[in-house]
Amino acid sequence: MRAAILPALIMLALSPLAQAQAPTPATATAAAAAAAATKPLAVVNGKEIPAVYGELIKREMAQGQPDSPQLDERVRESLINLELLSRAALDKGLDKEPRLAAALDIRRKDQLAKAYLEDYVKAHPVTDAEIQAAYDKAKSEAVEPEYRARHILVKTEAEAKKLIADLGKKAKFEDLAKKHSQDPGSAKNGGELDWANRGAYVKEFSDALAGLKKGEITKTPVKSQFGYHIIRLDDTRQPKIPPLEAVRGEIVKQTQQLRVRDAITSVRASAKVE
Repeated sequence: MRAAILPALIMLALSPLAQAQAPTPATATAAAAAAAATKPLAVVNGKEIPAVYGELIKREMAQGQPDSPQLDERVRESLINLELLSRAALDKGLDKEPRLAAALDIRRKDQLAKAYLEDYVKAHPVTDAEIQAAYDKAKSEAVEPEYRARHILVKTEAEAKKLIADLGKKAKFEDLAKKHSQDPGSAKNGGELDWANRGAYVKEFSDALAGLKKGEITKTPVKSQFGYHIIRLDDTRQPKIPPLEAVRGEIVKQTQQLRVRDAITSVRASAKVE
C-alpha cells in the first residue's frame, strides 16, 4: 500500500537542495547498513526523527529519481523542517482549531482504513480457481458486437436531409463527410469511426447503428445532443476473447476489489449506525 503523505509538497518547497556528495562506497558493510536503518535521521530539540520516516517520505520525493546521497539529504532536511514547523503549530495551539483537528483525524482514520483493507486482501489471496472461474464466466456471457461506421454530423435537420438526398443521387459518403461534417475527429477521414461497441456512443446514435445492416445508411437524420447524424454501417465483428494470461492481472484486481467490498460489508454488519 502506498500511503499518500499530505505534507510532501510543503516539504519539497521548503527543503534546500543538498550539496553534491561523494558516492557511498560499494564496500559498506552489512553491519553499517543495519546501524543506519535504526539510527535516527536527526535529533531536533532532543526529539528523534526515526529512519522509517525517511523511507516513507522518500517515496513521495523521489518521483522516479534514483536513490542518491543528495535525495537522502533532501529527505532529511524536509523532515527537520516538518518537525520544527509542526512543533511551532502545536505550541500555538493550532491543533485545537476544529477544522484542522478534524482534518488530522480524518487523515489518520484514512490511513488506518487503508491498512486494514490491505491486510484483509493479503489475508484472503485470490486463488487460481477463482481466476479461472471468473474467466470462464466472462467467456460464457454474450459479447456485444463491435461496429465500424461512418457518420456525417451537421447542425440542422434540413442540412442532414439534403445530404441524405445527395447520397441517394450517388454522391460519395466520404466526400460529403470531409466537406460538411462538424465532427473534427472523423471528418478528415471521410467520417470514419474506429471499431467500437454500442456503449461508446450516445443512445440515439447507438440505437440507429444497431438497426442498420452492413453497407446501409440511415434514411432519416438521427438527432443527438451534438446535432444531426447521417450514419453508415461499414462492418460488424465479434470481439475475440483474449487468453487467460493476458487478462489475469485485471481479474486479480477486480477480485481484490470484491474483497474490499466484503471487508466493508463485514465491519458494517456488526456496527450500530444511527
